[in-house]
Amino acid sequence: MRFRLRYLHHDLELSEGQFAIGRSSDCQLSLDDPLVSRRHAVLTVDGHHVLVEDQHSRNGVVVNGVRITAPTAVRPGDRIVIGSQELILMGPMVDRPGVANPGFGKQTLTRMPLLPQVSPEPGGTAQPGEGETDLDSTMVRRVQAFRLLGGVAEKALAMGRADEAERLMAVPLSELLDASRLGRRLGPSLVDTVCRLAAKLASATAKASWADYVVELYQAQGRPCPAPVIDELNNAVRKVSGIDLVRLRDYLAALHEKQATFGPAERFLLQRLEGLERLAALR
Repeated sequence: MRFRLRYLHHDLELSEGQFAIGRSSDCQLSLDDPLVSRRHAVLTVDGHHVLVEDQHSRNGVVVNGVRITAPTAVRPGDRIVIGSQELILMGPMVDRPGVANPGFGKQTLTRMPLLPQVSPEPGGTAQPGEGETDLDSTMVRRVQAFRLLGGVAEKALAMGRADEAERLMAVPLSELLDASRLGRRLGPSLVDTVCRLAAKLASATAKASWADYVVELYQAQGRPCPAPVIDELNNAVRKVSGIDLVRLRDYLAALHEKQATFGPAERFLLQRLEGLERLAALR
């Protein structure tokens, strides 16, 4: 039986024997992901069986939601998570006349894109998950991968490892901001998730740039920050100085122009943001 490994839009045919998955270019499947160890896991293909084994990686290997502690048999349809990347073991590819099945060579694949491509319609309210409910399965996995990485960063922050959390999130957060600057519309639920984390980074690292990051993303969204993000920003403002007051005031001015369309909850959030601006101006 020929097995395949599905990663992103790639179906990679597996031959019998072992192949390694990790960040090193020496692996058969090289993944550009900071959560992946240099030699993270090994798949062993033998006849009608496939085993996956963790290679003493830092973040482990998860099969169908369970972290494995020993060589584990996987079957077609099983999901293997390595770092923030999801791979699916597939059954044999059906041959079609005139179409050759690609063999599996060494593959170097970049980190899973983390940016959703669907957003709510203009004027929609920012409820969790809105703008993401109609994503295809591939895009949903991309959003989940981003949140998985954020979960690891949250744990690092809780353990007082601000530098590690910042290192993990700097690239994906930068990518998200770049996409926003290019005019891509981003799902509000994802923006709320990453902005809360960015506000925590501002507080933990004492860097005003992370607070400015939050303001810029919500200014592009044209809506007030939700209460949990404002709470984190208030914590940050008390610990950092140098927040970009011009940007913050421009954001507030844009919200005031839309205030007539706001409901009571949004007006209250706007009042809290005004208080945040007053606090930042005192720093």
